[in-house]
Amino acid sequence: MNYKVLDTSKLYLVTGAAGFIGYYLSKKLLDQGCRVIGIDNLNNYYDVNLKHNRLDKLKPCDDFSFIKADISDKEVITEVFSNNKPDIVVHLAAQAGVRYSIENPDAYMESNVIGFYNILEACRHNSVDHLVYASSSSVYGANKKVPFEETDFVDHPVSLYASTKKSNELMAHTYSHLYNIPATGLRFFTVYGPMGRPDMAYFGFTHRYFSGEPIKIYNNGDFENDLYRDFTYIDDIVVGIERLLSNEPNGEQGAPHKVFNIGNNKPEKLMTFIESLEKALSNALGEDIEFKKEYEPIKPGDVPATYASTDQLQEAVGFKPETTIQNGLQKFADWYVDYYNKK
Repeated sequence: MNYKVLDTSKLYLVTGAAGFIGYYLSKKLLDQGCRVIGIDNLNNYYDVNLKHNRLDKLKPCDDFSFIKADISDKEVITEVFSNNKPDIVVHLAAQAGVRYSIENPDAYMESNVIGFYNILEACRHNSVDHLVYASSSSVYGANKKVPFEETDFVDHPVSLYASTKKSNELMAHTYSHLYNIPATGLRFFTVYGPMGRPDMAYFGFTHRYFSGEPIKIYNNGDFENDLYRDFTYIDDIVVGIERLLSNEPNGEQGAPHKVFNIGNNKPEKLMTFIESLEKALSNALGEDIEFKKEYEPIKPGDVPATYASTDQLQEAVGFKPETTIQNGLQKFADWYVDYYNKK
């Protein structure tokens, strides 16, 4: 393992900078003295106040500039790139969510396919040093073999969201091959933590508890064959991304394009995760709490297990997650109780 450290002299463009991962990555880069341009359309898929709150923490930094823009607007994206000439692009903007892709497919095609195409075109015409982009563990579909490895067959996605992320990998490979654009795709595995996305299960469970509602668990109450998820704490994710930024692929396989899993490599049963969240909230509130629970069948587009093999990323840049599920959820619970004034 011999990787290059972060180059603070470069200009970093982060799309989705008001999003969960985009905010934390931007903050980390700024803390290390990098210049960062953030792009986000601040849509209302979830609470816009949370997005503004993240941005408010970035804006006081002199090395940060923010552009409100939609990546599906090719003219605007072209202008941003030509005016600023970023060296490294981290593309995290996307329409997220598996279940929402069944309700509103248009949003996914517009943002995840057309938007990504616009980013690729802008990178092509502005000779960026490295494009790092968000893929997803959902590309593995209902694969039974675990842990999931980057070399696994991923041609059977079970949601439109997963299909758009798989298409991103194919498009990026093509642009790398044709135009020699170094590109790295990241298959994220269930990222969680403070200031996270309210549409994620752990956040929704907490909302429901404080609203006096039961949480819905999509495993049919089958504890023997419970859902497994490779939950990955946000700080660990950011370390993995940061280490990759100055380590672009070298084109060993015909194109300077590489895809990595970025996960915890330690899946937890969903019920274990829920018990850990109950414990974390109990600690934050100073009283014992227990969720009311309702069990329902698994939803269309959901998969029974996600489990990342992270050997390739560890070999490339020494990535090894360190945050335990209990410590990570405790940090989330403490933040939630303070942010929403629940104590």
